[in-house]
Amino acid sequence: MTKEDVFTKLKEVLIQEFELEDPLVTPGANLVTDLDLDSIDAVDLIVKMKPLLQGKLEPEQFKQVKTVQDVVDVLHPLVNGR
Repeated sequence: MTKEDVFTKLKEVLIQEFELEDPLVTPGANLVTDLDLDSIDAVDLIVKMKPLLQGKLEPEQFKQVKTVQDVVDVLHPLVNGR
């Protein structure tokens, strides 16, 4: 799966599960200030993405995540089993 594929799936989840409008979900969108997600939403997001992951997501990997692209960058290696 490419980073673009991960972004596409992540965008689908953000739009469907968090009722965000399509134009808001861009790689540079800040999860808190632009998309109004909180820490509980972040956990829900990871739960929704978990079926795609082949590797294990460690909580510390997600602590530095601020933008949609940051999420893609963390998830991409895990989706590909690295």
